[in-house]
Amino acid sequence: MAKYIGPKTKISRRFGESLYGEDKYFDRKKYPTSKYINIRRRGGKRSEYLVQLVEKQKAKYTYGILERQFKRLFLESARKKGITGELLLQACESRLDNIVFRLKFAPSRSSARQIVSHRHVLVNDKIVNIPSFRLKPGDKIKIREKSRKHPLIIDSINKKIGVLVEWLILDEKNMFGIFRIMPKRAQIPENIKEQLIVELYSK
Repeated sequence: MAKYIGPKTKISRRFGESLYGEDKYFDRKKYPTSKYINIRRRGGKRSEYLVQLVEKQKAKYTYGILERQFKRLFLESARKKGITGELLLQACESRLDNIVFRLKFAPSRSSARQIVSHRHVLVNDKIVNIPSFRLKPGDKIKIREKSRKHPLIIDSINKKIGVLVEWLILDEKNMFGIFRIMPKRAQIPENIKEQLIVELYSK
């Protein structure tokens, strides 16, 4: 399974915000956005291409998706009826690793991928160990009985980081959640300008 394994705090500092959930190193000091983002060209403006590229990179790092897979999600979204940018974010949000993170069973998406890969998660009462597995409204996500004392999962639930999104239902005591509905754009909290990504791939 391909995934980004480089320095995460460095990436977050590049974009001026923590992209990987809780990060004690990033939170120690507020870093200005990297020169990579603030690069100036003649006339004092960033090129349109650079602005679009930065937004795509931010989305990829946020969801932990590499280029080929991210572009595949875009092409899939572009073929469907609806707003392409919104459909792209819905595809990212409906991934199993993201849902495990949103349900607070893991402190970050990378931790959620590990939990899924190590067979700690059930979807509709069947073990699914593919982080990119796409869920549908009505699907039930549950921590395996044998995994309910896993220290990472317990610690994440107890910390109660962030707010549960309204399109998920969580039963914290029994460690399961339900993917209630496909989220609308306004219900997705990520700070991503998806239209810029659509413009970049549409060139």
